[in-house]
Amino acid sequence: MGYLDNSSITVDANLTKKGRELLAKGRDFFVISQFALADDEVDYELWNPAHPLGSDYYGIIIENMPIVEAVTDENYSLRYKLLTLPKNTVRIPIIVTNPTSISIEESGQTQQVNITTTNGGNETLGYTVTLLNSDAASLSGDGQGIANNTDPVGANEDRRSVTISTKSTFRITSKTLADNTDISTKIIVIGNETGGRTEIDLTVTNNPEIAIGNFISA
Repeated sequence: MGYLDNSSITVDANLTKKGRELLAKGRDFFVISQFALADDEVDYELWNPAHPLGSDYYGIIIENMPIVEAVTDENYSLRYKLLTLPKNTVRIPIIVTNPTSISIEESGQTQQVNITTTNGGNETLGYTVTLLNSDAASLSGDGQGIANNTDPVGANEDRRSVTISTKSTFRITSKTLADNTDISTKIIVIGNETGGRTEIDLTVTNNPEIAIGNFISA
């Protein structure tokens, strides 16, 4: 990661791993239909209404902060998306999941997650759900949402994120752990209408009996 020279207007765009994958398949697969804006690098606590030079200088520190380079890791980019809400909105929509964290054993254990938005929103287009480590588990939606799709992982796509669209629920199913080591990762849930975001901690734990059974079978 580095900083851009903010003395001039700069546009810095990088393809994510998923973007490069689609581009490699051909132009017909790489079609940009949506975009999002975020202010991840802005620290609003630096807004200073007590500045001695008046209101024109309240945000002077924020305006002169360096701009970071574009990054393709979803753990660090677009965490705080800008969103447009109806006029007279007085409460920010907040995404809530039940459960808020998941710990399941390997090899086909499942957990359903219910998603709601407090203060309204996302009822029509639903949610985008991303699992950051596809070695841990697989995702399946409720067959609804903005795209009504699943995004299966191919044999050569280990350790990339997997994204689905869903209306209000999704199911996580654990995989068999290749090296008998627990995997801890995250599931990111984003509202397709409000841009709200929340994260679920996911842990898939090793089951020693499965490892012993595989050894005996071999």
